Amino acid sequence: MMIDVFNHILPKRYLEERNRRALRRFTGLRSSRYAEAVPTLTNLDIRFKIMDKYEDYLQVLTIAAPPLENITKPKDAVYLAKIANDELAELVLKYPDRFVAAIASLPMNDVDEALKEIDRAIKELRLRGIQLYTDINGKPLDSAELSPIYEKMAQYDLPIFIHPRREEIVPDYEGEEGSKYLIWTRLGWPHATSMAMVRIVCSGILQRFPNLKFVTHHAGGTVPYLITRIKLLDDFNEMRMGYRYDVVLTKPIDEYLKMFYNDTAVYGNTPSLMCAYAFCGAEHLLFATDMPFDSQIGYRLVRETIRSIKDMQISEEEKKKIFEDNAKNYCDFPFKPKKQKGGPVAKWRY
Repeated sequence: MMIDVFNHILPKRYLEERNRRALRRFTGLRSSRYAEAVPTLTNLDIRFKIMDKYEDYLQVLTIAAPPLENITKPKDAVYLAKIANDELAELVLKYPDRFVAAIASLPMNDVDEALKEIDRAIKELRLRGIQLYTDINGKPLDSAELSPIYEKMAQYDLPIFIHPRREEIVPDYEGEEGSKYLIWTRLGWPHATSMAMVRIVCSGILQRFPNLKFVTHHAGGTVPYLITRIKLLDDFNEMRMGYRYDVVLTKPIDEYLKMFYNDTAVYGNTPSLMCAYAFCGAEHLLFATDMPFDSQIGYRLVRETIRSIKDMQISEEEKKKIFEDNAKNYCDFPFKPKKQKGGPVAKWRY
């Protein structure tokens, strides 16, 4: 079994309502062009044809970017999150041999409503985690207002999937109007992931909630590659410069960073996977493809990610952990939802 824990979809009603309610700056930036350019996001027949090329290939569904809080008003974000999560639950129930679980979207511009939606998504819809972005409209993930979300997810013992975010309107250098050459996503997204990980650690979130499970996209960004530098500068600043964190950590920074679970969505680069493996071990790597964002509407990412894992110079037992066992043991995938009276999921409450 190969459980793809981080790929993306845009259910029909959610996409229609999102585009209708999105703020002007979203519709004028990238609009919904990528949904049209990548039909695998919306067309299940195309998605299934790609999935059929591999025996026992299953998916955990997440809603594709952008985050709701970035493109809609709070009231609309709440409405859209409910639609998205209902549709995800229906897909898992309707196609259990394709989709083994789904991850909830949240209206993060209203934390109180986000907390309510977590309970609804997990208890009623039986979704198996939540998705957050590396910043919430510019606020870091160690913001105090997010603490109740971490406390709740620690109680549920379900994962938080971290998706990177940086917009093309953010310039690479001062004096420019925006990012050039796709640097905002090529380099900006892995950097955003790394920043979020270090902020989560240094603020003491993992010290307060040691059982909290974060799953990073793209194999932990640049952290595996830079882990020695991260640790050395920690030691240097403490010993020579007198720098101290606001929270006193009881373990070295690298030990906390190794608590993250990191996916394999590095687009078929086996050396990058071996770097991540050297950093966190096979127990903290989970198979994921980032489907369907490639020139072959998803097939290339699936094919090359599977190949890159099989090419890793590790044992077959460790490869099985990456493809299957870690998703089962740490994230509760696959999950079989129960049918409920009155329909496949609880009645919509909005």
